[in-house]
Parts: sequence; structure tokens; C-alpha cells
Amino acid sequence: MGEIATSNRQITLYYSSDSVRAKQALAYAKAEGLAIQAIDILKTPLTGTQIVELAKRLGIEVKDLINQDHPSYSSKFEPHELSTDDWVKMIHHTPQIMKQPIALHGDKTILVETPSDMIKI
Repeated sequence: MGEIATSNRQITLYYSSDSVRAKQALAYAKAEGLAIQAIDILKTPLTGTQIVELAKRLGIEVKDLINQDHPSYSSKFEPHELSTDDWVKMIHHTPQIMKQPIALHGDKTILVETPSDMIKI
């Protein structure tokens, strides 16, 4: 059992309040009447365990959670290969570089690409 609790009664949405796409996804979910637990990763930092668990639930490696096109990434870091622990530390200290929003509902987890993806979960 992981550190992230999920429910079949509501959708848990990990998002950045700086993200336009995340705000649109949240608004879409609320307009559809979906029960949402929204967690702003800028205000509630993710633990290393939670970051690893989100990557595992998405079926990707932690390094693939990094948005290397984000201005915060390109201004602070150069593209390179790091250990999983180093990628986790990078996300933990600079959460805005994590790809998001990520929606969880029961055993299902998706990276939300468009607001309408919210209905898929």
C-alpha cells in the first residue's frame, strides 16, 4: 500500500496553481460536478515517496515527471542524467517543473493533457 490515499468517491488532483491547464482542468471537473480533492503542489510539497508513487502509478520513471521545457527547469538546470533520488530532490525543491495535473480515482491515475481528460477518470 502506498502513501497516497485514493477513493472511488472522489478524484484527487495534484496540480500547480501557476498552471493554466491545471486551472482549466479543475474548473472543468467542478463544472461536471465531479467530487475533487485538489492538492496544490506549490503549497503542499510532495514527499519523495509520493513523487515516486505518482510516477509508478503513471507507469513512468521519475525523470519522466520532469517538464524540461518549463522555464524554471531551463533557467536552473541543464539536461543531464541523474539518479532517481536526484530527480526526486529536484521535483521536491522545484515543484513547478513537475508535469501536472495528475488525477487519481481509485486505482486509475492519468496525466491530464486537456481539461476534458478529467471526465475519463
